Amino acid sequence: MTILSLIASVGLIIIAALHLLWSLGYWWPIKDEAELARTVVGTKGVEKMPGAVACSLVVVALLFAAAWPWFPETAIKSLGLFGIAMVFQIRAVLAYAPFWKRATPEQPFRRLDEAYYGPLCIFFGVIFMILAGAAAA
Repeated sequence: MTILSLIASVGLIIIAALHLLWSLGYWWPIKDEAELARTVVGTKGVEKMPGAVACSLVVVALLFAAAWPWFPETAIKSLGLFGIAMVFQIRAVLAYAPFWKRATPEQPFRRLDEAYYGPLCIFFGVIFMILAGAAAA
């Protein structure tokens, strides 16, 4: 389980680092804010990235999830891992939900959500589900 914990933690820390850059107003990997917003937010007519507070909250949530597999073995750890898995699975389902497609029609977000963001959430959800099962055993 150590390898799965490491994969999950490193992946989430990398994603958190991206959100930290955005919270600081550093538009990377796309320098144009409007294009970056269309790539990572995707809501209809989006021209601006979310503010520093919103991006920072995502950073905190991602870092918390990255740290969770390393907590001591308790029932709370197992429940937390299961909760994190559910959040990722719900986000994965959203990528393919009709109402989400209508809410986030901008390209390239729409294409990337179905091809990469959704599957990445499935990946993390499965890892956290496995970790939850192992912690409960």
